[in-house]
Amino acid sequence: MEKLENLKNMLIEQIYTGCLAQGAYYIESNGEAAIIDPLREVQPYIEKAERRNAKIKYVFETHFHADFVSGHKDLSAKTGAPIVFGPTSMKMGFDAIVATDGQEFPIGKAKIRVIHTPGHTMESTCYLLINEEGKEEALFTGDTLFIGDVGRPDLAQKVVKDLTQDKLAGHLYDSLRNKIMPLADDIIVYPAHGAGSACGKNMSKETSDTLGNQKKTNYALQDMTKEQFIKEVTTGLTPPPSYFPQNVMMNIQGYDSIDEVLHRGINPLSPAAFEAAANETGAVVLDTRDAQTFAKGFIPNSINIGIDGSFAVWVGALIPDLKQEILVVAEEGREEEVITRLARVGYDYCIGYLKGGFAAWKADGREVDHIESVSAEQLAEIIEEKGKVNILDVRKNSEYLSEHVMDAENAPLDYINDSMTKVDKNKTYYVHCAGGYRSMVFASILKARGYDNLIDVKGGFTALKSSGLFPVSEYVCPTTLL
Repeated sequence: MEKLENLKNMLIEQIYTGCLAQGAYYIESNGEAAIIDPLREVQPYIEKAERRNAKIKYVFETHFHADFVSGHKDLSAKTGAPIVFGPTSMKMGFDAIVATDGQEFPIGKAKIRVIHTPGHTMESTCYLLINEEGKEEALFTGDTLFIGDVGRPDLAQKVVKDLTQDKLAGHLYDSLRNKIMPLADDIIVYPAHGAGSACGKNMSKETSDTLGNQKKTNYALQDMTKEQFIKEVTTGLTPPPSYFPQNVMMNIQGYDSIDEVLHRGINPLSPAAFEAAANETGAVVLDTRDAQTFAKGFIPNSINIGIDGSFAVWVGALIPDLKQEILVVAEEGREEEVITRLARVGYDYCIGYLKGGFAAWKADGREVDHIESVSAEQLAEIIEEKGKVNILDVRKNSEYLSEHVMDAENAPLDYINDSMTKVDKNKTYYVHCAGGYRSMVFASILKARGYDNLIDVKGGFTALKSSGLFPVSEYVCPTTLL
């Protein structure tokens, strides 16, 4: 999704990627362009500048990202544009300009001012765009300030020794009040993320706003003491995905070129070669088809994480080692998309895909597995016939507490290794999530681990509730459970 804004003799384009809830930015003035927080695949930025007869002059990074691998290194190598970070003590594995607080960079007739805003991370920096008349137009806030929220202060402590989330939250309080809030109300705030990102707690679905409106509506910008702020921003934080620290290190140290990653992964394999590669390498067989399509037939021991969902986030949460070799089963024509989206979060070791997709595997007469799936109505009939059954709700605990089917047990996909301890291999379970995506992920992973008695519920909790056939709990406040 792209959002264009033409300001006086300038262009700002927000390039928003929904599956990561991430915003990159293209800024242009008088034939010169800057890119802020680019994604891993950089060719679209290069082609955009070429179409507009503009030269990419700088690649700005707001911080060392945890939730995706940035394209700064490749974009700099392909365009000659230097990489710019804010003040940092980190030693990077590539050439970059480490800017000072307040330093300005000319872009055509405009300029970008560095505003160092430690808190989310210590190097976190916002970039203030100033037009040719000296007016401050836009602020690119990275993960410092979101629409309706601020960046969580617990991520950098996983990378930097002696940092605590309370120390970082204290820095964030000072940055917001001393560096951001004094700026003019009509400045447009452009953050790095929106709703759905794990880099904050409660981000808005909106992807830009005026700073003045954020001063009125964003809880973190209201009048409070530093101690109150620290409590507010650290309460309710859930553990970050396990791949976050690994992505940070890739962004600091460097990584293989996206061209090399694609060359390695776009490797069509016949069914025989695919099976041999799986047996010889121990690669994960990742089937990215739709959940219900997968259920009807799949390669034994493969896991299902559908490409048409929060694909990269769930891969990151469920495959802990970024160096794990992966073999892909995809819809024909979407193989490169899958490999690119894996690379966005640092999974660079895809070693091939099944040529012709699952249809080729089946046509070759190879072994096929399946997962039974029932509708809400069918489940109601089963309960009427058999009495009480085991229902697993694999949504997040917060979703479960909000409302759930009575007698369902919560076994969140997020913590699948803990959740699977609730499953008895000798019993049958009916598994659901919100809409059917996560339940199939859960069932496929357990199936690959030898759990053969899991039955998926089509349409998930949405279907169960709307059927009117299942009693649903009232909201349970977590404090009442203590």
